[in-house]
Amino acid sequence: MTDAIGGYFGMEELNGNFNSFIHEDGVLLNLGRNAFRYILLSLPDEVEKLYIPYYTCPVVWEHLFFSGKLYFYRIDINFEIAEDIELGKHDYIVVNNYFGIKDLYVAQLSKKYCNHLIIDNAQAFFAPAIPDTYAFYSPRKFFGVPDGGVAYVANRANPVRCEEQDDSSDRLKHLQLRREKGAEAGFATYQLNETKLDKFPMKQMSDYTHEVLRGIDYAEAIKKRRTNYMILHEALNDMNEQPLPSMDSFACPMVYPFISKSGNTNLRKQLQEQRIYTATYWPNLTTMNHDTVEDRLATKIIALPIDQRYNEEDMKRIIDVVRGLMANEQIYDDSQVLRGGGKN
Repeated sequence: MTDAIGGYFGMEELNGNFNSFIHEDGVLLNLGRNAFRYILLSLPDEVEKLYIPYYTCPVVWEHLFFSGKLYFYRIDINFEIAEDIELGKHDYIVVNNYFGIKDLYVAQLSKKYCNHLIIDNAQAFFAPAIPDTYAFYSPRKFFGVPDGGVAYVANRANPVRCEEQDDSSDRLKHLQLRREKGAEAGFATYQLNETKLDKFPMKQMSDYTHEVLRGIDYAEAIKKRRTNYMILHEALNDMNEQPLPSMDSFACPMVYPFISKSGNTNLRKQLQEQRIYTATYWPNLTTMNHDTVEDRLATKIIALPIDQRYNEEDMKRIIDVVRGLMANEQIYDDSQVLRGGGKN
């Protein structure tokens, strides 16, 4: 049987060189959402307004402790703020580095908002931390770890005590099942693990997660991700309705964001039937924002996998499925017109 592509990660095969890892100079915590919470607790003054994008993971704001001060803003098709937001002295803004491809844009915003900017790098593990801004990361979206988060705080932040350390020992089963028995074998366990994490209190990063992150070859991971991204981009860009920035403007992508120009709604299912699994980001937002850019992104983006587990042959599998489906649709559309079935 052909191996699955995409989906949750399996247990990492480490390179044996245990050194410091990317972002080890940040505050090492047990979850990305708790890294965000750590930042909020670190803010030096009483927050009056906290601006958050509609298009984001709900866990970022559902459990916040000052929800009455939240102000949601919209983004445009380029994953950029759709309005001019001016911050008051006690206001802050959360900006997402969507899919790890908005490094340059986020850097530009850091000059405008300085230490009132909180960067959500949950989808951008390889994006560098920007001095005098706040940022948080979620390594399990990029590697085979069961948990983990990293927070960076600006120079004027208040210190936050977090002395208890987490223990990952009961959250490893899905990683083992993925590596030994395949993606489908551990999916239910993976989902259970995600549910458990939803209400975990803030703790220090576990020894297990820390050790794994110290044993990963990050240079090789970046190389593979960028190469795979470009393979897909060169083959599918003409079919992709989602505008994407230049590869030179970001360090390393998480996925290849694809929206079919044909408006196809079956592509995700077709890929899944070929054991190519694509994550759906925040589909529940469709109940909040009908007929908006956010609704379009939440329902139509196909996050094609490009991570370090895969090579050129895997990318060709993805391309063949996408192009094959698009070609069949074109044949169908042309035949409809020839039979008089076209639109008036």
